[in-house]
Order: sequence, then structure tokens, then C-alpha cells
Amino acid sequence: MPYPISRRTVLRGLGTAIALPWLEAMTPIRSARGGEQPAKPPVRMAMLYVPNGMHMPDWTPEQEGTDFTLQPTMEPLAPFKSDLTVLSGLALDGARAHQDGGGDHARSVAAFLTGAHPKKTDGANIRNGVSVDQVAAAKVGGKTRFPSLELGCEPSASAGNCDSGYSCAYSSNISWRDEQTFVPKEVNPRAVFDRLMGNGDEKEQGQSRERQEAKRRSVLDFALADAKALQNRLGAADQRKLDEYLYSIREVERRVKGGDKLVGKEEDVLDYPRPSGVPSDFVEHLRVMFDLMTLALATDSTRIVTFMYTNDSSNRSYPKLDVREGHHDLSHHGRKREKQEKIAKINRHHVEQLAYFIKKLKDQKDGDGSLLDNCAVMYGSGIAHGDAHAHHDLPIALFGRAGGTIQPGRHLRYERDTPLTNLYLSLLDRLGAPTEKLGDSTGKLEGLDG
Repeated sequence: MPYPISRRTVLRGLGTAIALPWLEAMTPIRSARGGEQPAKPPVRMAMLYVPNGMHMPDWTPEQEGTDFTLQPTMEPLAPFKSDLTVLSGLALDGARAHQDGGGDHARSVAAFLTGAHPKKTDGANIRNGVSVDQVAAAKVGGKTRFPSLELGCEPSASAGNCDSGYSCAYSSNISWRDEQTFVPKEVNPRAVFDRLMGNGDEKEQGQSRERQEAKRRSVLDFALADAKALQNRLGAADQRKLDEYLYSIREVERRVKGGDKLVGKEEDVLDYPRPSGVPSDFVEHLRVMFDLMTLALATDSTRIVTFMYTNDSSNRSYPKLDVREGHHDLSHHGRKREKQEKIAKINRHHVEQLAYFIKKLKDQKDGDGSLLDNCAVMYGSGIAHGDAHAHHDLPIALFGRAGGTIQPGRHLRYERDTPLTNLYLSLLDRLGAPTEKLGDSTGKLEGLDG
């Protein structure tokens, strides 16, 4: 006979603490009317950033409401159209010059989650605003092992001049704990995996890694006893789900540990230095990071994730798409058709990887629905047309239902220059972290619930 288990149950072993996804046996809660009900899954939030703007004619749907057609860039998302909300008309005023001259790429990253106008400096006196993820982490992050996760595919920088007198800290970090402190992102999948599966004891985790390397063992091998004991307490459906979950961990671990052995050519990029242990293939890097993000959200190890595909002004090339010019260079296309077509290829390629992540979330059961149902996943850029460095009518897409508080499957158009930060106030409400003001916000974004 199966027994109830706590939502906080973990599988333990040497240096190991493996959190579990939602199971039917998770401890129920007592309702106000008496009796017991399954614990309601929490709402999670993930914020994904892509650089250098978008080829907007291939992004923005022509129709509004539910009867809209996906444009070419968004066609890979067709299977998830009912989970998608396209938001048009939103703006990022903090990314505009305001008499500071050039530096739109740095400002677009720095302002993306803060709504602030960063101080123009390439010295140590950087100043920005608090980002929405860190506002959420301060209010609800104590409920999870990790208040937030900051991830990406290109390393953070803390100094240097990266854009017309703006510090590289601005163009490579979207998460800011306070006005002077950015939160650097982790780009190494193995480091993320070790953090998610570790028990926080550095000595034990070191011993565990040594044994794994010496005997080519899986992290799961150190938690087998706990896993077997748990299996005996679960019903048949939960036993199958636990088996599938452990298999998925082993598969991610295999990919993570083999990441630095993947075949790849340095010609695939123009200016991207690859840290040790990071997959040389960009798509593999993206997808294994998405797998890790799914694990983190599914196990409620964190409820808040930020992710940068690349740093802004990234000049990565995409030879596999027959695009050998740098992304940033192409974004300044001067309305040349050939360059616009190549930018559109890159944009669609990024969305194809996004579709992979959305499918992972949708396939993961969470309570009575999917993990995606209990998420709010935002994807977008702080620049619209890259050639013009426009910061109004941004390419912003939202996925999921945030626990039933968002009605997706629509294209919503807002009044021009509506602050993007108004969306963040609405999402913070849904996350259980209500906030009155963030950056240049003027109020909450209406209409998300239908």
C-alpha cells in the first residue's frame, strides 16, 4: 500500500541530494471544508533573453486575439500555440539613450529585467536597478533550495568596455541583486548538474566526484538505497514515474559529462571563447541547459530561472544554417534583403531551440496538469529592429498558464510604449511576490487572464 510522502523528499547518498518531481503520493493538504486535497503546485517563472533584436516582419502576427497566424520565425511553436501569448506594444525605455549616446546593446540587456537606465561607465562605478527575478527571489526564494538560477551559454563579464563606453557587466548580465551587484550566470552544464544533484557539503561532493571519475559511476549510484526504499512506498503509477525520472537524470548526466568530448569546430563561432567542459556544439549546449532548467523547475529546486542565449552584441556565426557572417554584424543589415533573410534564419533557429524547452515543460506532469501549466516563461529581446536599435514594440512571447491565472493562445496588442515592466508586476503577483513598483513601471499589465 502506498504511503504519503513529503514534497521535500530527496534521495540522499555521498555528497548527493536528488530532489523529486511531483508524485501522486506527495503529502496532501487539509482543505478548509475538511478532508484532504493534493497540494497545489507552485507557480514558476523563467525569463529567456536573445540578443541583437529580431527581424520583426517575421515575428509579429498580423491578427489579434485568438485567431492569429504564426509568422515564419514563430512557426516552430505551432504545436504550442494554445500555450503561447504574443505581447506586442511593450517598450524598454531604460534601454534608450537619454542623452548618453551609443550603447544600445549594453543598455538593452541591463534594462531588460530591471526597467532601469544603467549608468554609462566602463569602470567599477556601475549602477543599474534590481531585476524582477531577484525581487521574486527575495520574496519567495526561501521556499526552495536555490532562490534563483542564473544561466546562459556565454560567460558573464565584470569589467571592460563592451559597448560605446558601457561596462561589459551590462551587456552580459540580466540579473541584478541590487543597483551595483549583478548576479553572474553559470554556463557550464556540469557545474549546474553538480549543484542541482549535490547536498551542499563540498567535502562530500568532492569525494563523490572522485569516485564517479575513478569508477565511471553515475551520481545516481550513490542514492540507490534511498531510491529503492522509496519505490517500496509508492503506488504503481508513481513507481513508473520515478523510474522515468531517474532515467532522465542519467541521460542528462551522460550528456553533461560528455559535453567536453563532443565533436565541434571552432569555425562555428567568430568571437565566442568556449570554457572547459562546455559543449562545442551550440545547439547541444542550449538543449542540455534547457534539460537542466526543466529538472530544476520540475523538482521545485527553484522557482525562478534566468537564461541568456548569448551576450548582446554577440557576433556568433551559424555555419550550419549557411550563415557565416556574425550575428551582430548582420543585425545592422541596412535593409539589404540578403542580410535580413540571414537574420530571420538565426531568429527562427533560436525559436526552434525554444520549442524544445517548451515541449520538455509540457511533457512533464505537475499536479493535475503539466509543468508548463504552472509556469510563466518569457522569451524576448530588449531590442526590436536591430538595424535601428529600436526599443519599442519589442518581440515578447509568454508561455504557460501560471497556475491558471493566464489565458494563453492569444496575440495581445498594447498601447505603444507600454512599459515591459508592467508585465513583470503582473507576473510577480502570480508568483506570490506582489510588488508595487519596478523600474519604469506604471501599473500592472491587464488582460493576461482573458
